[in-house]
Amino acid sequence: MVAACPMPARRGTPLRIERLAEALTARGHHVELITYHVADGPQPLGVPVHRIFRRPVYWRMPVGPSLRKLALYDPALAWKLSRVLGARRFDLIHAHHVEGLLVSLPARQLHRMPLVYDAHTMLSAELPSYATGLARSVLGELGGWLDGALPRRADHVVAVTTDIRDRLVSAHGLHPDRVSVVTNGVETDRFRVETPPPRDGLVRLIYTGTLAQYQNVDLLLEAFARARQARQDLRLCFSVSSSFGPYEATARRLGVRDAIEVLADGFSELPLRLAASAIAVLPRISCPGIPQKLLNYMAAGKAIVASAGSAKLLEHERTGLVVANGDVAGFADALLRLAAHPELAEALGTAARETVAKEFSWEKAAQRLEPVYEGLMATAQSAPDGGSARRGHA
Repeated sequence: MVAACPMPARRGTPLRIERLAEALTARGHHVELITYHVADGPQPLGVPVHRIFRRPVYWRMPVGPSLRKLALYDPALAWKLSRVLGARRFDLIHAHHVEGLLVSLPARQLHRMPLVYDAHTMLSAELPSYATGLARSVLGELGGWLDGALPRRADHVVAVTTDIRDRLVSAHGLHPDRVSVVTNGVETDRFRVETPPPRDGLVRLIYTGTLAQYQNVDLLLEAFARARQARQDLRLCFSVSSSFGPYEATARRLGVRDAIEVLADGFSELPLRLAASAIAVLPRISCPGIPQKLLNYMAAGKAIVASAGSAKLLEHERTGLVVANGDVAGFADALLRLAAHPELAEALGTAARETVAKEFSWEKAAQRLEPVYEGLMATAQSAPDGGSARRGHA
């Protein structure tokens, strides 16, 4: 598995990689991880790890592309991958995100192995979020071209959502047989808190994860301010892995900064923080993939208010409240509705928890990957040259 990102890190892409590797290992496969030397902290990983540099760096690396990654880390990752493949026998390469795919293409050609590309998002939607003005349009066009050109270089594409699969097939011409859907999972038991904190008369909202521009935090703040005009007992907690600094001025202008608590994100603290909250919020309006925070919210049994673009697994009025993208008034109304009807909030949260417990586990994600691997290996072994993949021990 190739991960062009910090590992481990408590956000969507690294968490998917870590949990898939662990679930595949638990099912009897041998998985080794090639990744950066960067991690959120010294937590051990459950699989053998090869890092680009020997000395680890503990740093919460910002999301998105950077010159350091493209010019230094990714070339070093390509070199490390080739060294690992030259020393050991493997059946295939599983590359995550576009940078992982780019890193893996030279090694795939050199070692003649099947390559699986794990598509976590679409670049046409992600790249514009890292720029402003005219640059957004340029990056959107570039992202659309890359979305069509790069995935077809892999032998098979694994998409996190049906949205991504459908766009790759309909908009970019990939054959349907070359794209499978393997959704994320969640550790439901980790979010079960037997004794929630006592209520204090306040209605607490919670947002978790990063504060990158594409998360539409401004929309959340505006909706919160609007809802708070009707209910002064509302409080908003940000349990986040990045600085709230870019939003300080907005929160103060809206008059809600004194009703906002900002806490450093921590996976061990997250279940208790969710348990202390009545409503979990997801304002992001454009998200081809599945926000891991959504699965966490559902596993914790929270009533959820989400913009339609990121409400991938929610059924409106049954497992959450889904609001039209960009509808500040609608988002505020949904918050007020749940605050006024705690019995509805409890019913939505219970249905959400039951849904993920039944349908979304990392073991099931690993099970969905196995036919992909088996098909590629069978094709490689029947090739005229004896198989493009060197038969290994996985």
